[in-house]
Amino acid sequence: MDNILVIFLATLFIATIINVFLKKIDIPTIIGYIFSGLIITYLFDLRHIDRVTLSHIAEFGIVFLMFTIGLEFSVKHLNNMKKEVFVFGALQVILSGLVFTAISYFLFDLEIKTAIILGFALSLSSTAIVLKVLNEKSQIHSGYGRATLGILLFQDLAVIPILLMISIFTSDTHSLSQLLLQTFGSAVVVFIILFIGGKILLNRFFNWVISTNSDEIFTISILFIIMSSSYIAHVFGFTYSLGAFIAGMIIAETKFKYRVEADLIPFRDILLGVFFVTIGMQIDLNTIFEYGHIILGLLVMIMSLKAFLIFGILNTMLQKRTSIKTALALFQVGEFSLAIIALANNNKLFSDTHTQIFTITIVLSMIITPFVLKNIKNIADLFTPETEVDCEKIVSTGYKNHIILCGYGSLGQKIAKKFKKRGLCYVIIEHDIKLVKLGRSNDEPIILANASKTDILEALDIRDAMAVIVAIDNAVKLRLTCEAISSIDENINTVVKVKNRSHQNIIEGFNINHIINESDEMAEILTREVLNCKIKNT
Repeated sequence: MDNILVIFLATLFIATIINVFLKKIDIPTIIGYIFSGLIITYLFDLRHIDRVTLSHIAEFGIVFLMFTIGLEFSVKHLNNMKKEVFVFGALQVILSGLVFTAISYFLFDLEIKTAIILGFALSLSSTAIVLKVLNEKSQIHSGYGRATLGILLFQDLAVIPILLMISIFTSDTHSLSQLLLQTFGSAVVVFIILFIGGKILLNRFFNWVISTNSDEIFTISILFIIMSSSYIAHVFGFTYSLGAFIAGMIIAETKFKYRVEADLIPFRDILLGVFFVTIGMQIDLNTIFEYGHIILGLLVMIMSLKAFLIFGILNTMLQKRTSIKTALALFQVGEFSLAIIALANNNKLFSDTHTQIFTITIVLSMIITPFVLKNIKNIADLFTPETEVDCEKIVSTGYKNHIILCGYGSLGQKIAKKFKKRGLCYVIIEHDIKLVKLGRSNDEPIILANASKTDILEALDIRDAMAVIVAIDNAVKLRLTCEAISSIDENINTVVKVKNRSHQNIIEGFNINHIINESDEMAEILTREVLNCKIKNT
């Protein structure tokens, strides 16, 4: 027990020191956690310990991440992302899996069963790293962010048939038809328990918990829902994270969404840190020294080929720049691949040497990813200049309780900065390409569009918006935008900044319920400041 406590304290200390240093030079904390795991492994000689239990605990970092992502994507939202999930995602997994299978079989002379498992394992990307960085950069709702998320969701679903393939290849007692029937039956049961049961019981359960007026009990109830949903999915053969994602989607339909999200963020970030520490613990330096040239060659080949395949699939359906950024976001290999390769090794489909080589290659690809995502705009600029804005035809993506900010001038920029600091969900509409480029350089969720067009506003789910802010200086465009908003629904919470009384009179005709008169507000502020001034003694 004492030894475990020492290891735990040393891990916290090393992670803190490394991450403080890395944060000062603007390097993601993910890297600090991974290197902390590597250091701890060799400091306490943990290379040969059984990490199965630890990996199960660490996986709950991904579970909490997927739950919070689920909160952002309700059933309606996911329905609006059918193309991203079931077209982009299916094409990416199937094509990448087949190409890597062929390479493994013909070039590396692996057995066909091993080649298939390895090929489809390499088709998966890192949900934990990619979505964490996209969340931090507020890019989930951008063009490439939406495509990236859709593909990652399908990859999470694809883990199930990949694990099923391992069972088929190693089972002597179950036939293929039995395994497929069992999986289908499990999916139906999970759907009934989580979706239908959740819809019926969740609101009543939360109302009952809220009646205690205890934040502590509310937090415990959320943890219970997440873990029980994850466990139910796991019992029926699915991933923990898939169950958590479904639970998040169900809660997203309730009025408790934002309170749940605020309470869960600390747990998510801490457990994600534990997950990345365990990733670092899987790096074997001896293997790197002995097979470094092979690992480097595999790393370059896998990431380059994967990026090329993803770009080729998406370029026929999305803008070139969006396709490039999505390919760069997903060109690594992910954490579920590590679990698949470890399971295949336990079932004698992989040798220990092959397992270590591919494990280290995957971990290195994950280490590279945060640096690429951090500089994704600059890297994309090398392939295609930002003459086209990363906002293909605007379609509804299920925004809800968000804020629409019309205008990204000096006022709009200040408002957006405050929104980002508070972690609010918002989207910006701007018609000036230069300001849109500025917004994208600041990682803002901004689109090039005319805010006075009702189809644009409706595509951004204006009826479900918490508020609309109109921060446009041009009087004509201001009037047209307010007229468009009013024509959709007069009850939309709209906040408008006007310069003077004449502009206000025009806007009031559209039943706008919050008007900020710049001249009146400035007069009030100046008067208040003057009254606070002290009279000088003569």
